[in-house]
Amino acid sequence: MRTNYELRYAAHPEDAKHYTTERLRKDFLIEKIFSADEVNMVYSMYDRMIVGGAMPVNETLHLEAIDPLKQPVFLISREFGTYNVGGPGIVKVGDETYELDYKEALYLGSGNREVYFESKDKDNPAKFYFNSATAHKNYPDKKVTKANAQVMELGSLETSNHRNINKMIVNQVLPTCQLQMGMTELAPGSVWNTMPPHVHLRRMEAYFYFEVPEDQSICHFMGEIKETRHIWMQNNQAVLSPEWSIHSAAGTSNYTFIWGMAGENLDYGDQDFSKIPDIR
Repeated sequence: MRTNYELRYAAHPEDAKHYTTERLRKDFLIEKIFSADEVNMVYSMYDRMIVGGAMPVNETLHLEAIDPLKQPVFLISREFGTYNVGGPGIVKVGDETYELDYKEALYLGSGNREVYFESKDKDNPAKFYFNSATAHKNYPDKKVTKANAQVMELGSLETSNHRNINKMIVNQVLPTCQLQMGMTELAPGSVWNTMPPHVHLRRMEAYFYFEVPEDQSICHFMGEIKETRHIWMQNNQAVLSPEWSIHSAAGTSNYTFIWGMAGENLDYGDQDFSKIPDIR
């Protein structure tokens, strides 16, 4: 196996206004989440969030403690959330084993325990997308399925944003220190997410887009409401959203995305909304 990681530094909104397309993509887009028998991750300076993926095919993959953590074990001072977006898989943590099917999630609390990822079928490998945030306290591990989720149905086909928001790793379902994760599924014929746009200055966010058809794309919108920018994305890619930035998208087809947040605030409803006509 191989572990790859990179650091991403925080940007001031005044600086980001002047970024080229290349610089925007370099600083905010995470192009490679999955590669066979590798663990890929980005250590972000936005609330110290780690965003990554593990794709075991022929090997069992170990969640290694990368050098920036300065710890012998990844989970010692971190909590961890993962979704399986591939074939049936297994996550082993300490003495426990969890089986995750498609779109099932797992929360792991902090502690001196090693984590390993496996696929049940190398011809249909599991794909574990994950977020991790720093943790000051240990909370119990828990597998979460859509049946456990708090579901919000929002939007309409008439406004091209009919969607279900599945809140799964949130404190209405299980206790966490700061990590919050969920999955939003857009209905056929709908393409807009998180519209009207909003920001939340007390937490950052990361979006992972999947179920995007091979010949289609996602246009992710970021920036301040009066100074927006866009990043074109493909299937199985993620994007970092600073606390000062909106985070919204439109696709050339419907799609699904996983959102993850870290910061000092656990209130999902604590958002500062803008009006659609005010977007620039």
